Amino acid sequence: MALTVYYAQKSNRNMQVIMILLTMAFGATFLGVKTIEYRDKFNHGLVPVQGWNKRIKAETNAEHETKPCWEVDHNAPAIEHPNPRGEFQWTDCSLVKKAQDEGYLTNAEKIGYFSNGEIDANKFRDKVRIFYYLYFVMTGLHALHMIVGLALMTWLLIVAWRGSFSEDYYMPVEMSGLYWHFVDIVWIFLFPLLYLLGRHFMHGG
Repeated sequence: MALTVYYAQKSNRNMQVIMILLTMAFGATFLGVKTIEYRDKFNHGLVPVQGWNKRIKAETNAEHETKPCWEVDHNAPAIEHPNPRGEFQWTDCSLVKKAQDEGYLTNAEKIGYFSNGEIDANKFRDKVRIFYYLYFVMTGLHALHMIVGLALMTWLLIVAWRGSFSEDYYMPVEMSGLYWHFVDIVWIFLFPLLYLLGRHFMHGG
């Protein structure tokens, strides 16, 4: 967009159009990647809205019952025992091991949540749900602002193609560029917050 403003000041119509098209292409690619990411999270039952995850819950028996736990490294059922907290315990030990290995829980939480190879699913699910509430709200609002930005780019493209922008009139290009760069800056903060810092602290860094 900075180059679009530059070429508008130089009254170079063709380069304005090219720069706007490149900006739109990069923006659409970003939204496409987010669409794939959202679909993957939907398929894994990570949407924190009641009713969305019934299929996942049914597959994992994740509603108010305790069953024997099968260890990952041994093809034998573990001895079933009551949970002293009286809460539901996850039976998918591969998921428990994944949570331990990938650092979904802090060491203190592991001590509190795990008991003889089982996990308190309600507390674990609440923690994950809170994260995904924030994740979908933040990234969703960012995506919405990108869609608005692409709509602005479409208008700019039409006007630029007509040769309306010149050294005497380029304010719409400059204002749209400021908006687009604001959206960029928001993502610069969101990316480390949601994708980097979370995993860093989960691993005790």
